Amino acid sequence: MKPTLQLKLSQHLTLTPQLQQSIKLLQLSTIELNQEIERFLLENPMLEREDGDGSEFGAAQPTTATPGSVSNEAPATGEGNGEGGSEAARDDAPEHDAASYDEAGEWLNAGSSGSGKRDDDDDVDFQEFQAAETSLRDHLDQQVALSPLSDQDRALVRFIIEALDDDGYLNQTLEELLPLLPAELELDLDDLNIALRHVQNLEPAGIGARSPQECLSLQLRAMAPSDTRDLALKIVDRHLELLAERNFVKLKRLLSCDDDALRAAHALICRLDPHPGSRYAAQETRYVIPDVVVRKLRGQWTVNLNPEAMPKLRINALYAQILQQNRGNGGGLTGQLQEARWLIKNVQQRFDTILRVSQAIVDQQRQFFDHGEVAMRPLTLREIADQLELHESTVSRVTTQKFMATPRGVFELKYFFGSHVATDTGGAASSTAIRALIRQLVDAEDRKKPLSDAKIADLLGQQGIVVARRTIAKYRESLNIPPVSMRKTI
Repeated sequence: MKPTLQLKLSQHLTLTPQLQQSIKLLQLSTIELNQEIERFLLENPMLEREDGDGSEFGAAQPTTATPGSVSNEAPATGEGNGEGGSEAARDDAPEHDAASYDEAGEWLNAGSSGSGKRDDDDDVDFQEFQAAETSLRDHLDQQVALSPLSDQDRALVRFIIEALDDDGYLNQTLEELLPLLPAELELDLDDLNIALRHVQNLEPAGIGARSPQECLSLQLRAMAPSDTRDLALKIVDRHLELLAERNFVKLKRLLSCDDDALRAAHALICRLDPHPGSRYAAQETRYVIPDVVVRKLRGQWTVNLNPEAMPKLRINALYAQILQQNRGNGGGLTGQLQEARWLIKNVQQRFDTILRVSQAIVDQQRQFFDHGEVAMRPLTLREIADQLELHESTVSRVTTQKFMATPRGVFELKYFFGSHVATDTGGAASSTAIRALIRQLVDAEDRKKPLSDAKIADLLGQQGIVVARRTIAKYRESLNIPPVSMRKTI
């Protein structure tokens, strides 16, 4: 075939860099947006914050939390908790611990700790330090340091403490732990059993248990003797499986007790903590800054942007003046000026779109704000997209990781969308409203005769909502409501 040249006209969509940046900023959360803006502030001298701290490039300022928001700035951790602090602790270690070093094993000093020193004359900014959280092992070591034990017993107790998991359980058997000790010490299982007993006598009660049953038993034995405590101890030691099965009839027959005594023992067991060490576990705090705030003004629900979530950006006046005085010789500053203008425009467009979508959601869900979850109506992304003449994917990006502060709490915008269930009248009920109805029915049920999933489906059917039993079970599990057999009481 002979090669030829042809001219052809066609149309295709091209994503310009400005449009790509707009899409990217739209799908970012508020915290991610602040991080992205910080990157632009460091790379582009033409951009600065309006609320700058006086520096030329407008360094970021910690945001102040409002009643409907939480600041996303966590306190900085001080350097005093690093290696220098640990060496100070070793310098201040008790003398009797230092004397416990011998040829049989230097492990006797494991876990010993002391207080670090600080020069009071140093100019220390205490705002830079974060409050230290006491771990489970530190809490137990502090008690061991004050106990009247020999160096070897104290070291064995700390050895057991190191083997505990985050919940305070000893998941390894003593037979498995014994080979880990130095053979020169000639220790046996009796020594480890004694050390374990010392651990189980520490606070919080239940530490060092090898099973949930033993954990509950240790907590009950630490209480003052009483008839209720003794009965609860018998249940935990002998009939815990029957209690888990809610077989109260058989329990009363085996324990020879009445309903009131069994009810009091059951309530006491329910107040125990099956995970005593979890209260000392480090918890990661997740901060949420609402993008919009909903208020009722003159009988109408209105949406306003949260000023704490909106970064205030502007063009650096000094660099803009230099660029204007040297037209044609700006070099890279001209391109950075254009990028700064794009960013400011796209950030403003992002918040304008969030405001439009949020107001449309509030208009559609007015009954929710007036009456609560039971009044939530079915809503899809397509409805909001058609109403605002936006693409459905745009609405999806806007509602992901964006939050709305309302008088009923802080909700992600996705919360107001959900599946629907048909009704007898030909309408539809929101899955959120059905969950709220299930919660109301369970809260109002007779605890001696709790409602089964089939019964809940029948009750909803009487209200015109057709829901299958499997759907009720799925919604109940999503609400963390236990099955009927686990909700039965005396």
